[in-house]
Amino acid sequence: QVQLVESGGGLVQAGGSLRLSCAASGATFSRYNMGWFRQAPGKEREFVAAIRWTGGSTSYADSVKGRFTISRDNAKNTVYLQMISLKPEDTAVYYCAVDKYGSRWNLAASTSYDYWGQGTQVTVSS
Repeated sequence: QVQLVESGGGLVQAGGSLRLSCAASGATFSRYNMGWFRQAPGKEREFVAAIRWTGGSTSYADSVKGRFTISRDNAKNTVYLQMISLKPEDTAVYYCAVDKYGSRWNLAASTSYDYWGQGTQVTVSS
């Protein structure tokens, strides 16, 4: 069982920045693929960003490309989502997720992940 602890959400004005953190258990964290998803009220969960264990390859949804950066610190078993130039449309509950075996091809699909965090609220005011 992989346990996740998320932090960093909050309320910011449009144009502001936040950094989300997700600490994961597991001695093989360095072999996990990690992802961030978000869900706004009344909408389906959508992909935000992902980072693979192999070479630290990253991918992003078009809506956040150029504004969000996903990174990881394997020594701390932690993945981060640095968000800048936030927009009201970014308001959502953000979830981190784990592909435990680091084997999935399509990390934009929620079905590729084995474990999920509890979510952290990000609210961007206009």
